[in-house]
Amino acid sequence: MAAADVALAGRTVLAVFAHPDDESLACGGTLARLSDLGARVVLMCASSGRRGSVSDPNLVPDGDLGRVRTSELHEAARVLGIAEVLVFEHPDGDLRWADAPQFDREIVAAIQEYRADAVITFAEDGLYWHVDHVGVHERTSDAVESLGDDAPALYYVTMPHGVMRGVAETAVASGGTHLDTGFWGIVPDAFGVATQRPSFVVNVDEWVPRKLAALLCHRTQMGPNNPFTWIGPADARRLLAIEQFRRARPLHGASVLETLAQGTVRIDPTAEAP
Repeated sequence: MAAADVALAGRTVLAVFAHPDDESLACGGTLARLSDLGARVVLMCASSGRRGSVSDPNLVPDGDLGRVRTSELHEAARVLGIAEVLVFEHPDGDLRWADAPQFDREIVAAIQEYRADAVITFAEDGLYWHVDHVGVHERTSDAVESLGDDAPALYYVTMPHGVMRGVAETAVASGGTHLDTGFWGIVPDAFGVATQRPSFVVNVDEWVPRKLAALLCHRTQMGPNNPFTWIGPADARRLLAIEQFRRARPLHGASVLETLAQGTVRIDPTAEAP
């Protein structure tokens, strides 16, 4: 058994995100790699995403987008090896303000019930300043901090600036149209534009095919205007092989994700401060 397997067997990682598909886009490769190395990965999704876009109305014949996106999320979770999925119905589009005390309590309860060794969530920029993502960052940070010395390790996932520009340009070169100016209503350069320096990066090259497959499970969010439907496996591995994280301070809990960083680029730990 490899050293990483020994280190992660019996560990539990709680990933807290806002909507179905956030998990795959933000760090699907890392979640799959954690699972393959023996960690139990639990995903907590604050909203079913019922106010999201729909690539094809035929995918939601009864008009219940939240139900369909929840089903897509479970499908993506199976691809990534996620052990358990918790979906809450906090109001999509209003996660930063609505039900904040209740949401905090639910995160704390999940940490305690699953005895999480580590928690992953968005950084302050929410990948591209999506207000719901920023809200989930705030709620998760507050919940972990409230546990004091009993808090697990907390990791913020960030996106390297330029990655989504590369995805969009590759999609255009493959036949996609208008993807150079925006998708999901967001210009590509918004992703990672305010990203702080990571503490370390994780190489997920071998897990990129599963990351892409999980993304494509979210069919209501894909379609011809989404660049991920236009990139092939080779380009996906070229563009998505690195996922980056910042360890939050204070440095509670044992190292978990750092185990995956062994043998990959390691960043100066002085960058860990928010």
